[in-house]
Amino acid sequence: MIPSRPPALMLSGVEKSYGRVKALDGLSLEVAAGRFFVLFGPSAVGKTTTLRAIAGLVHPQAGRIEIDGKDATTSPITGRGISMVFQSFALYPHLTVYDNLAYPLREEGIAGADVDRRVRETGAMLKLSHRLDRKPSTLSGGEQQRVALGRSIIRRPSILLLDEPLTNLDAKLRHDMRAELKRLHRQFGMTIVYATPDELEALSMGEEIAVMRDGRVVQSGTADELYDHPVDTYVASKIGAPHMNMIDGVVAADARSFDTPLGRLAALTRRRTASAGDAAIIGIRPHDIRLAAGGEVALSTKVRLLEPQGDITVVSVEAGREIIRFVLPEASAATLAIGEPANLVIDPEKIHVFSRADGRAMA
Repeated sequence: MIPSRPPALMLSGVEKSYGRVKALDGLSLEVAAGRFFVLFGPSAVGKTTTLRAIAGLVHPQAGRIEIDGKDATTSPITGRGISMVFQSFALYPHLTVYDNLAYPLREEGIAGADVDRRVRETGAMLKLSHRLDRKPSTLSGGEQQRVALGRSIIRRPSILLLDEPLTNLDAKLRHDMRAELKRLHRQFGMTIVYATPDELEALSMGEEIAVMRDGRVVQSGTADELYDHPVDTYVASKIGAPHMNMIDGVVAADARSFDTPLGRLAALTRRRTASAGDAAIIGIRPHDIRLAAGGEVALSTKVRLLEPQGDITVVSVEAGREIIRFVLPEASAATLAIGEPANLVIDPEKIHVFSRADGRAMA
């Protein structure tokens, strides 16, 4: 459970359309003060529009936006105490790094000596001191991203909005910048709302993650809460790598057993909202499947694919015409071969059950 803090930001029933396209459809969320809050979902679910509405760049057609308990739904951009970093960096190409960092302070009318002090402090913090006299075009992608971050945090905003800021960086730089952003969050304690379609970024950075779909939040919580208790098949399929195995089934009379192409699978607890004969989808995480020990009752499968990934191997097997994926340590996977049998055990405590009619989790 996430510790309770006073809200820095609240959106209630926010709607925004562009012609016939509904970008936000009754979006509601709450971000506690000092939280690293992630908006997660694929393209076109409304992440950027949400950030732009919070920043005041677009005004919603319905709903309410509160910042620090005050109605900011139609407030001007200035005075919201918010900075936003765009995916494209949006640096001034004709200005040096020093002047890019100094620009927002000069716009606020801050004295020259204070501007210089804060620019140099921010440059040192972001390891840009040796680049202050350079133009953005001469910097690497990671350095340009740090300048964009520096220009936002130099104003000491109460809320920092980040719109897919690492998309244009290579894998190593993304890893380094994730660590840098978490360090800056700890250092300043500011509220951060971070939009990303990348599952690894969402799970590794977010103290709280809101999974978005069609302009609204489907479920929010910690990474563990979303992984262990997805509210529907959409969240279940978005959280966790490799993704959850989904198998069609039918609820048996005891409401805790399910007839599937793999045979009968049994969970430890019965489903209160399930009735015998209901069409269901059985979800099984790859990490909740293991090789059977001698003498255990097991599911008989045949190995179809081995995907080594360093210290682990993703194994795909076939059973009852279903393909199931699970994860093994590299040493254990070395005992398997494509086309050979593999006997598996599924953890009955970790079986997820969803209604096939609407995809919702069966309680």
